[in-house]
Amino acid sequence: MQLRHIIFSFVLAGLCLPIDSYASTREEQRVADAADVLDQLLRIPEQSIPPSLLSRAYAIAVVPNVVKVGFGVGARRGKGVIVVRQDDNSWSNPAFIALTGGSFGWQIGAQSTDVILVFKTRKGVDGISNGKLTLGADASVAAGPVGRATGVATDLALKAEVVSYSRSRGLFAGVSFEGSGVTMDRKANAAFYGSADMTPERVFASSPNVAPNIANDFVQLLTRQTSRLPKQPGMQAGTNAGNPTDQEEQKESRVRTFGMPDPEDDF
Repeated sequence: MQLRHIIFSFVLAGLCLPIDSYASTREEQRVADAADVLDQLLRIPEQSIPPSLLSRAYAIAVVPNVVKVGFGVGARRGKGVIVVRQDDNSWSNPAFIALTGGSFGWQIGAQSTDVILVFKTRKGVDGISNGKLTLGADASVAAGPVGRATGVATDLALKAEVVSYSRSRGLFAGVSFEGSGVTMDRKANAAFYGSADMTPERVFASSPNVAPNIANDFVQLLTRQTSRLPKQPGMQAGTNAGNPTDQEEQKESRVRTFGMPDPEDDF
């Protein structure tokens, strides 16, 4: 009888604990979902985004579980994160974004899809931070190649400012996102970092110590994925010494500042 009372007391104590003590926040779950998408990249290298493309990226956005929010033509909406490459080649803390648009050319019946956007230049990131980026209008976008091959398809895709992918049923595919909009989720940034002053500029420039552990897990996974490009003759990781265009891009990427004001409007 006494044992029964003890067990009952422990169960009651557990029920009285606040839910926040063991449940993650919405922002933490969003980062965890994005990390899961990156983990899938590591698991299927032959059927995912070429490591050579990721190694050249200035910024990478991951938007898990983009869902259909209407009937008929419908619209798609999802929330995710974006990170930018720092001067020392490391990745910044994640900032939160939202993606909206039409059907994105996905197959009929797809209700939930993961999205990855690979930004080759800073221009697109500036557009997001300053209010809204419309893919295809404010920055050129192309469906990305899949697999390790870096042939003609990859060369063509690398001419676009943004290279886009979707993942449905475990498989990655290059999909056109022309006309889709990407905005900064300022409320999520404030909630995740515990301060309303966390503008995109401050998020990208802040120390990893200011972010919850799940952010570090996400960055570490991305670092593993983007450091897998093997060196080739005349090549350094992510650059081609024999290609004048790539040499110019490398020179431009050395000068990076983060003067990106926080947009006044919300979404």
